[in-house]
Amino acid sequence: MKAVAYHESLPITEAHSLLDVELPDPSPLARDLLVQVKAISVNPVDTKMRMRSTPGPGESFVLGWDACGVVVECGPEATLFKPGDEVWYAGSIVRPGCNAELHLVDERIAGPKPRSLDFAQAAALPLTGITAWELLFDRLGVTPGKRPSEDTLLIIGAAGGVGSILTQLACRLTSLRVIGTASRPETADWVRSLGAHEVIDHSRPLYEELQHIGVPSVTHVASLTRTDLHFGEIVKALAPQGSLALIDDPGPLDIRQLKQKSLSLHWELMFTRSLFGTPDMIAQHRLLTEVAQLVDAGVIRTTVAEHFGTINAANLKRAHALIESGKSRGKIVLEGF
Repeated sequence: MKAVAYHESLPITEAHSLLDVELPDPSPLARDLLVQVKAISVNPVDTKMRMRSTPGPGESFVLGWDACGVVVECGPEATLFKPGDEVWYAGSIVRPGCNAELHLVDERIAGPKPRSLDFAQAAALPLTGITAWELLFDRLGVTPGKRPSEDTLLIIGAAGGVGSILTQLACRLTSLRVIGTASRPETADWVRSLGAHEVIDHSRPLYEELQHIGVPSVTHVASLTRTDLHFGEIVKALAPQGSLALIDDPGPLDIRQLKQKSLSLHWELMFTRSLFGTPDMIAQHRLLTEVAQLVDAGVIRTTVAEHFGTINAANLKRAHALIESGKSRGKIVLEGF
């Protein structure tokens, strides 16, 4: 099968940072699905793994943790899908990635593709959708529904992949007042288009920006980028007994600053369930099924911002470079081999 891989960790500007390769076709075991990959999207985790994970001698490391495709074959214990079914998923960080024509995924972390989206549109959503859902409902403990509430959610980095779906989920499924951050006119417009009630500039002190729009404090913060840079402002902005959830990999944080206000800290990693094979691993199948229904009902829309063409090393290099520039918005997708 065709795939895009690397043999050594290199800056994306290097010629061999990503390569077009041929690899053996995989075979499904246990609850695996063998999926013919139709489209993928690219996430910051791809760029981080490329620089952090060095393959062994003679090994090819395949990245990619957002895929949409068609089931070709099912493992002997699989019961949720059948050949011919269209699925979407984010996969597992301890298995080969989906930048390949054929890919194995455990059925418990895959869901039925939204019928109303094509493969590329759908590929933009699984990883960010799972991350945003788990952060909002599992980590921060927000209750779905439109019951009257005074609670406010500040989303730092609302124009990115996770921020784009989190903004939609929070605005459309909860009663939270949602404030997103963005630092450029085009990204601020993007966040507003997703439903945010207010947008502030994260290149300025966050606490002051909130005061300018008449918000003295917030009850919840989702910090999706540069948490170490914003940490002092986050503590100032949070109301007593508020909650902070983050997904990035910040430098050292002095969490003693959280004590006076009795603030809670939560970390979200959407790979945790598949990494440890937790008893509730199937929650991601159910989650993706529900998100697909929300998409088909018109409640949630795809967050595709860029289509970079076919799945090959040259186009994936472009995608990695844009993500590493910090100037991307929404999601970058690639389609077909």
